[in-house]
Amino acid sequence: MLNRLVDKLIPNYNDLKLRTVFGILFAISFFVRLPFFFRDYIDRDESTFILMAQSWVDGNLPYTELWDLKPPIAFLFFAAIIYLFGKSFIAIRLAGVVIVALTAFFSYRIAENLSTKKVAFWVGIICVTFQSMFGSIQGVMSEHICMAFLVPAVYIIMTKKEWYWLGLSGVLMGISIMVKLNMAYTLLFVGIYLVYYFIKEKNYKNGIIAVAAYGLGIVGIAVLTWLPYYFDGIQELWWKSVIIAPLDYANASQNSIFNLMPTFILIVALFFFAWKKKYLDFKNSSVQLLLIAILGVLYAFYKGGRINSHYLIQLYPILIVLVGIIFSNFSATWKFKIPKGFLLLLLLIPAESYLEYYRIVKHKIESGNFYNGEGITVPQYLLKNKIDTQNILFLEYHIGYWLLDEKPPTKAATHPSNICKPEMFTAYGNPRKTPMEELRFIMEDLKPKTLVRRKDRLTFDEKQIEPNAYIDAFIENHYKLLTTIDEAEIYLRLE
Repeated sequence: MLNRLVDKLIPNYNDLKLRTVFGILFAISFFVRLPFFFRDYIDRDESTFILMAQSWVDGNLPYTELWDLKPPIAFLFFAAIIYLFGKSFIAIRLAGVVIVALTAFFSYRIAENLSTKKVAFWVGIICVTFQSMFGSIQGVMSEHICMAFLVPAVYIIMTKKEWYWLGLSGVLMGISIMVKLNMAYTLLFVGIYLVYYFIKEKNYKNGIIAVAAYGLGIVGIAVLTWLPYYFDGIQELWWKSVIIAPLDYANASQNSIFNLMPTFILIVALFFFAWKKKYLDFKNSSVQLLLIAILGVLYAFYKGGRINSHYLIQLYPILIVLVGIIFSNFSATWKFKIPKGFLLLLLLIPAESYLEYYRIVKHKIESGNFYNGEGITVPQYLLKNKIDTQNILFLEYHIGYWLLDEKPPTKAATHPSNICKPEMFTAYGNPRKTPMEELRFIMEDLKPKTLVRRKDRLTFDEKQIEPNAYIDAFIENHYKLLTTIDEAEIYLRLE
C-alpha cells in the first residue's frame, strides 16, 4: 500500500513538460512559503528593502532620503510591487514564491542538460527547499532576487555561445550585480572562463564579439542605474553608495577566515571525492562553468569575511546541481536505491512551514487576524490609541515605519544596525562621524517622542558596548514605558 501511494506521488520524469515542471516547483514554493506571508518580518533586511522601495515610490531615488547597503535594483524589485499592489505583504511574499520557483526551474534546466530528467526534477525540488527553509529566508531577500537572474544567465552560457545570447546573459548578470554587488566576483570569473573557452576552441573572432557582448550587457545595466543620478547631478552619491560603501563594509568586517573554513572544507572535500571517484566529468565545459560560478561565490564569502544563512542562497542553486549529479552517479555505482517509503519522509523537511501554519491558525482563532508580529501589532496599537507617531524611533520592528506612513529619523537609522556602522557614513555624506555622534543626534537633538525596542535584548550588537550603555541609560532617564506588546516595548518621552 505504501509503495502504491509513493508510485502515485512520483511522476513519470521523461513525460514531464517544462510548464508542468515549473507548475510543480511553483506549487511547492507556494506551499512552504505561504504561512510566512502574514509575518511582519522574517529578516530585518527585508523590512529595510521595503522602506527604501517605498521612498522610491514616493519619488525619491535610493540613497537620497533613506539609505541602505544594496545596489538600486534590489529596491526596484520591491518598489515595482508596491507601486502596482500598494502596501501588501502578500504581494511581496508571493513575488518571492515566483522568483524562488523560477530559480529552481533553471537549476532543473541546467541539471537536465548534464544528467537525467529524474536527477533534474529532484534538483529543482531541493533547490526550492533550500531557498525557503533553514534560517530567516522565508521572506524575500536580495539573494533570492539576484539568483533569479544569475541562474538563467548561467543556463544561457551553458547552452548558447552566439554573441547575442551571451549579450543577454550579460544583461541578466548585470541585473544580478545591481541587486547584490558581491556577485561581481562570479561575473568576473565567468567572463575569464569565457575567454579561456573561446581560446581553447580556437574560435577567436566569435569569441571576441561574444565576450564583448557579455561585458557590455553587464556594464549597460550598471550605467542604466547610474543615469538617473547623473541627470540629477548626484552621480557621486551613486558611486559612493553602490561601489565604495560595500567595499568599505567588507574591509571593516571583523570576522575571522576560520569562520568560513567549515563550509570551504566541506565543498572542497566533496569535489575532491567526486574527482577521485569520477562521479563528475571535470573536462565537461558545462561542469567547469558551474565550478567557476561556485568559486566566484566562495571568493565573495572570503572577501566579506562571513557566511550568514541567507548568503548561502547564492550558492545553493548551482551547487545543488552538481551535488545531485554526484549522488546519482554514486548510487548507480554502488547499486544504492532509496526505499520508496523513505521518500515519504521528505514530507517532514518543511517542518518550519507546518509549525508556522499552526501558529497562524492559532493566531487567527485568538485575534481574528492572520497577520502577526510586533511590527504589525505595535503600529495597530499606536494608531488605535492615537499615540504621536510623527517623531518615532524604531530600534527594532522597523517595518512599523511603513505601516504608519512615517520615515526613520536619519539615513543611518533606516536599518537600526547601520547606526553603528560608521564605515558607511561617508557614502551618504553623514555629518556625524561616529556611532555615538549619530546616536546622540537622534536622541538629544531630534528627540523622538515615541520609541520602540525589543524587550530584554541589547539594542545593538554586543560588541557595541558604548552605544548599548548610552541608549539603555538614556531611555531610563528620559522615557517612560507605556506598554509591552509581546516582545516589543513602547516608550513615551518624558520631556
